Amino acid sequence: MDLQLNGKRALVTGGSRGIGKAIACVLAHEGADVALLARTEPALSAAAAELAAETGRTVIGVRGDTTSDAQVKAAVADAVRRLGGEIDILVNAAAEPAGFAAPPQLADITGAYFHAELDTKVMGYIRCAREVAPGMRARGWGRIVNISGLAARQTGNVVGSMRNVSVTALTKNLADELGPHGINVTVVHPGLTRTERTAPLIAARASAQGVAPQAVEAQMASGNSIQHLVDASEVADVVAFLCSPRSRAINGDVIAAGGGAPRSIHY
Repeated sequence: MDLQLNGKRALVTGGSRGIGKAIACVLAHEGADVALLARTEPALSAAAAELAAETGRTVIGVRGDTTSDAQVKAAVADAVRRLGGEIDILVNAAAEPAGFAAPPQLADITGAYFHAELDTKVMGYIRCAREVAPGMRARGWGRIVNISGLAARQTGNVVGSMRNVSVTALTKNLADELGPHGINVTVVHPGLTRTERTAPLIAARASAQGVAPQAVEAQMASGNSIQHLVDASEVADVVAFLCSPRSRAINGDVIAAGGGAPRSIHY
């Protein structure tokens, strides 16, 4: 299927690694020119160079911290200038995944921690959408995909659940506001996902448990119904479709990309 992304201009936040980088790779393979937004060098430049060489498309890095209004504004302006036009597609993925660290318990949840988490994953997403939406509205077309997570549907991480539920609510509100202008806004909930951080994590757990790495991976994969540790590239395939003109019928909706709901979820 031709996703009709050739020549589109995309901005992927959190694009220097993990799910964000995988999404940028798929979009570029589908013909889009892509700006990766992240905070730090040299990972940003290295990722942009790698994806440009692999896909043959224009892939650039723009520096910015999504908790800063000024930095987001400057980064988006830089991306527009270097890509040669307004952004058609925004993928918000600039947030630390909750599954790689033990969640804080009630006594450990401070106001500073809570506000920092929401400033990054909720307000940060708003800042980026706020900058690209006028250009999309002027052209009558755009796609915004917010990467959230299955903590929105399960317990175990109070702040993780709250920030992901907030992203879902944000998405539906933006979809209703922007949908009449040809801009579709959706949210994707990855579950436990294989990225470049997974292999060291598996090795450490295997060493601590005195078992083979394959046993740890099988244990991780057992948390979903397909018994497969979902790869970042598989999440990226879902996102790429939502970025496509072919996804017109999907707006304000939530797509789970976690291999089937974990058995511990309580609705």
